[in-house]
Amino acid sequence: MNSAAPALTPTTRALAWCLHLLVIGLLALAAVRTVADDRPHAGWTVAAAAACGLVYAVGPTLPGVRRSRRAAVLWLAAVGACWLVLLALSPDGVWVAFPLYFLQLHLLPRRAGLAAVAATAATAIAGFAAHQHSFGPAVAIGPALGAAVAVAVVWGYQALYRESEHRRQLIEELTATRADLASAQHTAGVLAERDRLAREIHDTLAQGLSSIQLLLRAAERALPQAPQNAARYVGQARQAAVDNLAEARRFVAALTPPTLEGTTLAGALERLCTTTSARHRLTAHFHLTGDPAPLATAHEVALLRIAQSAVANTVRHAAATTADVTLSYLGDHVALDVVDDGRGFAPDRLPAPDPEAGGFGLAAMRARAHALGGTLTIGSAPGHGTALAARLPLTPPTEPEARP
Repeated sequence: MNSAAPALTPTTRALAWCLHLLVIGLLALAAVRTVADDRPHAGWTVAAAAACGLVYAVGPTLPGVRRSRRAAVLWLAAVGACWLVLLALSPDGVWVAFPLYFLQLHLLPRRAGLAAVAATAATAIAGFAAHQHSFGPAVAIGPALGAAVAVAVVWGYQALYRESEHRRQLIEELTATRADLASAQHTAGVLAERDRLAREIHDTLAQGLSSIQLLLRAAERALPQAPQNAARYVGQARQAAVDNLAEARRFVAALTPPTLEGTTLAGALERLCTTTSARHRLTAHFHLTGDPAPLATAHEVALLRIAQSAVANTVRHAAATTADVTLSYLGDHVALDVVDDGRGFAPDRLPAPDPEAGGFGLAAMRARAHALGGTLTIGSAPGHGTALAARLPLTPPTEPEARP
């Protein structure tokens, strides 16, 4: 009915219609009984009942009454004045007090509504006693009991409504929280997937393209004096391009790296060393120690990628002549060691990763190891070569895994 009132729901709308029908029915009853009993002032009584019904019916249709509490209070006062006239003319007007209780409790603040209900009940009792020319408990019990019932019903409904609104707000907050959590999880998943893709691209496509670039440079340098060597370098670059294309296709299809298809991790690492020795001025040797144990696909892929990245870094930056790749099964751990005799570097003075310069290698290798609960350490010093060691817990696969 006003700006402070809650929006009508199907239940409250039905209750409002019941109240409207009750008011009109009681007014009609008062008018009919006055005419049927041929009471004094019957015409005035019918007019007062009609006026009260008209004022009551007009109120809900006025926009001001719906939006403003002040307008609603004025309308309630007009209805009350018409009711007082009806009560003065007919004892049956006392029954109209019952729906008035509900209107007062609904439209007025809590204390004001309770005071208005008490005043209306007292007026109804006094008016009915005046018509009966006597006063007793029977005269007071009806209006008083009706007022008590109205207060209990309205206050009980308001308490239920407040609890319902509180629950609705909690549900909305929970829904919003879930939406925020889902958005955060989605964002985290996107960032994690971007990081994974960056590592995969660096360890596969970028390393392959770098190898092709080095081979073509070697062919370019050998071309004037040794065409046969140049042709050999070009052939190796072509084969590297074929391998890199296979990596790209498998990578896009999210399958196991082709170097692991149909072979073991040890076989893939041995092939890496053989291919590197054939394509570059670096002699790479593979060593296997311990009893091979089954590894999860994620562990095999991580160790292969770390080895590929470490060997590629040796080729590009170390100026080494030999490199040793060792795969060791150490009881509850598996270890990968890559050692070269190159120029070395100071690990504590490495610049921050630079995507433009291709500086993802060490960070990507360390992230791969940490993601599987392992460690990656680097030992190096200028002029003394480099030793890289990756350690992963040896946990055999318990179920088929998604292949990267």
